[in-house]
Amino acid sequence: MSELLRIENLSAGYGEAVVLHDVAFVLGEGQTLALLGRNGTGKTTLINTLAGATRQHGGTIALGGQALHKLAPHQRAAAGIGWVPQERNIFKSLTVHENLTAVERPGRPGGTSNPWNPQRVYEMFPRLAERKTNLGTQLSGGEQQMLAVGRALVLNPKLLLLDEPLEGLAPIIVEELLRAIRRITQDEGLAAIIVEQHPQAILAISDEAVVLDHGTIVHTDKAATLRAQPEVLDRLLGVAR
Repeated sequence: MSELLRIENLSAGYGEAVVLHDVAFVLGEGQTLALLGRNGTGKTTLINTLAGATRQHGGTIALGGQALHKLAPHQRAAAGIGWVPQERNIFKSLTVHENLTAVERPGRPGGTSNPWNPQRVYEMFPRLAERKTNLGTQLSGGEQQMLAVGRALVLNPKLLLLDEPLEGLAPIIVEELLRAIRRITQDEGLAAIIVEQHPQAILAISDEAVVLDHGTIVHTDKAATLRAQPEVLDRLLGVAR
């Protein structure tokens, strides 16, 4: 399997405050990584750092051999980062369709033969197709999350970053999003890093797992192995859900 993402000796944070310390791992093409840890351990900071939204104090980030750590956020998006932050960051004054077409990029050379576009997003999320003329302010929380994922997909990224995509959503929407994420990653082969407070749900659709504590990696394993060890999950996270 070809290497997609390489992080070495990464230190980053906000202003002079350093949150991440010497983080290092490698992710292969088409792999999904579950990024786990208690609240406040640096998970969102790591996602934000990959997207270029923090201050990097040291280390390197390479995506497909291209150095990301020297690039601005919009350049990282062009290089292949698709970011779905906790805040979703949709354009609430635009319609669903306008949200998608405003950021759409063509498929990448050598990429999938079936690139992501608004029509494919509507096929993935029929709720959005029904609401394509609705403004962002007229969507439920679950629909806004689907739109945020769709906006990242139409960038045709190499790596999808999902920061707590299931947070605060109704169980029926959680199941719908999990099915979509499984299709995107396992069936479509798009690499992803997923932060989530529901470890069992995310480990079930991931290949690898990394656990952070106090801004450092304290455990790495195959996702299936960690999922089968609830006592280890309980020790690392304080919960075995």
